[in-house]
Amino acid sequence: MGSNETDTITSDEGASGFHYKRVLLKISGESLMGSLSYGIDPDMVARVAGEVKSVVDQGVEVCLVIGGGNIFRGISGAASGMERATADYMGMLATVMNALAMQNALENLDVYTRVLSALPISAVCEPYIRRRAKRHMEKQRVVIFTAGTGNPFFTTDTAAALRATEMNCDVILKGTRVDGVYSADPEKDPNAVHHDQLTYMDVLSRDLSVMDASAISLARENNIPMLVFSIEDTGAFARVLKHQGKFTLINDEHGPHRYPTPLGRRRVLP
Repeated sequence: MGSNETDTITSDEGASGFHYKRVLLKISGESLMGSLSYGIDPDMVARVAGEVKSVVDQGVEVCLVIGGGNIFRGISGAASGMERATADYMGMLATVMNALAMQNALENLDVYTRVLSALPISAVCEPYIRRRAKRHMEKQRVVIFTAGTGNPFFTTDTAAALRATEMNCDVILKGTRVDGVYSADPEKDPNAVHHDQLTYMDVLSRDLSVMDASAISLARENNIPMLVFSIEDTGAFARVLKHQGKFTLINDEHGPHRYPTPLGRRRVLP
């Protein structure tokens, strides 16, 4: 541990150096495509599963929300003339397929994993029940939340913020193709400036493409910090949980530290 960070390290930080005990990782469906133009790249899924295993093995409780844009995106279906609600339900089913692929990859690495769906699909996954999900996490099982919120017109970003709130997660991690939030798309603008830290209001007022407004507002209301990093950078998931490497922190502008303490957020059910 670096001595310059000791004033912000909490008792939740153990010998492993992680700053958080319970985290939610949000990744897009497109992240699972790898070099493909459509669908699921097994090698990419396996690599992300390895990232998750690396922190689970050190005692961090992890839950995931995965988008479905690599298979079907509801808003795109609506734009092509499909009824929006129907398109959104199709998108929810796409997230189930991604979740099952990730569960398979994690279990191949001997990581106990449960898929909980906001839509009842009992043949392939458990129904989402908050207390059951918490129990799974307390038993060091990875929980993958799928089918969004179970309602049309809500994105998987909003589902991620909602589940993080319900699970009393210490932080939301948004794994993207780039290593944080920039002033412009760094893949298109070489002069784009990387932001080390932003407030929730910065993201909302500047209309930055991090998560949708509903997700940011929900995280803000519940004071859950966000860390945006590159899921494509090997080892980045573990490094970011130690506040190492390159990332963007999004938190409450009134927080006393750059890294807000997670103490008091987790509650163990009786």
